Amino acid sequence: MAPVSEGKALALGLLAGIGAAGLTLAVAAWYRRRREAEGSLGGWSGLPGRPWVPRQGQGDVADKLDGLIRSLEELKSEVRSLKETVPRVYRELGQAGTGRGARKRSSPGHTASRKRKKVEWGSDDGAADVAATGQASLSSEEVESERGYITAHTDTEEDSEEDKLKRCTVNSAFENSVSGAHEGSGTNDFDLLMQKADKLHGLMAEKNEGYLLLLEKKDQFRDKVEFLWRLARAYSDMHDITPDLEDKQNYAMNGKELAVDAVNLGPESADSHMWLAIICGHLSGYGSVQTKIKYGFLFKEHIDKAIELRPQDPKLFYLLGRWCYAASQLSWIERKVAAALFGEPPNSTIQDALQCFLKVEEIQTRYSKANYVYLTKCYKELGQNTNAQIWCDMAVSFPDIIEDHETQEELENLVSVLKQ
Repeated sequence: MAPVSEGKALALGLLAGIGAAGLTLAVAAWYRRRREAEGSLGGWSGLPGRPWVPRQGQGDVADKLDGLIRSLEELKSEVRSLKETVPRVYRELGQAGTGRGARKRSSPGHTASRKRKKVEWGSDDGAADVAATGQASLSSEEVESERGYITAHTDTEEDSEEDKLKRCTVNSAFENSVSGAHEGSGTNDFDLLMQKADKLHGLMAEKNEGYLLLLEKKDQFRDKVEFLWRLARAYSDMHDITPDLEDKQNYAMNGKELAVDAVNLGPESADSHMWLAIICGHLSGYGSVQTKIKYGFLFKEHIDKAIELRPQDPKLFYLLGRWCYAASQLSWIERKVAAALFGEPPNSTIQDALQCFLKVEEIQTRYSKANYVYLTKCYKELGQNTNAQIWCDMAVSFPDIIEDHETQEELENLVSVLKQ
């Protein structure tokens, strides 16, 4: 039997109610007419010549019947109202059906089935895509169909095998995507940690947080090169932001040990060599001349290796230029100590330093304000004041770097000297 539409069902229900109410009203009218006839005859007992006398309890029954009659009168009024309403509702239902155009009518179960098919053939990218497809915006008819889903099941008794298979496919895909997301999260934890550490390193105010973040994971990732050189870098950051000299030296020493471990674990890691060199540069500022020379040579050794591994990194050439410039400024006694310890003193010159800083500019134009300051210093010491002024003006064009007080002070001094 074909399922009855919602509009027809409503109309049939109303008509059935009207019929039942009409029968009840007929019975009530017959009873009322009988009572009125009895009253006109002065009472009737059913026996000739004998007046009607109500027996005990019959008065209560009569009162109840009167109440029933009044209720039926009210019902009659409501039925008349319903008679007027039914045609109008039926017309509105017909107009709504016509407004859908040539679209094929379907039961709520069929509409839900079409929606499930959309999910099945949707994106396989994971739980998020499945959920997004299921929550896509619906038309008013589709929302109505969703509410009528249970009714459709009542009509068909149970899902078809095709619908069951589709639901199983969608559920399986959803569970697999969620499971894959959980499994993938474990492998991405380390990458996310490294990304966060890099971000915190780039913010002066967050360097301490980056150091604590990595320190907490030290035992868990100590066997990974990428982790070790980043933790060494964090110790270098703490050296830079800590005011106490003893604390600075302790951070540098701990960072050096980690950087050495990173180099031993991954000798082909340019970052490991670079941060070992930088920390050796920190340590060269503490202790005797002998200590300064020793760490200076270690700096040069690991910077050269880092450049060999990553020859297009402007930061490496900037650091090498800094070393060459410092080596060219060594005093006579420092050169003698270097010769005694290593056979020969560093023989770098201002020209060597200048070539390194120019290489930085060649690899990446406007790499840093500090690189322009050192280009200015090199040209000034070589007596090329015109070139020195050009690079000094370019350094001034950079915005002020509040955190780099040393560079800013050197630039201000150079501006004053070149004006003389």
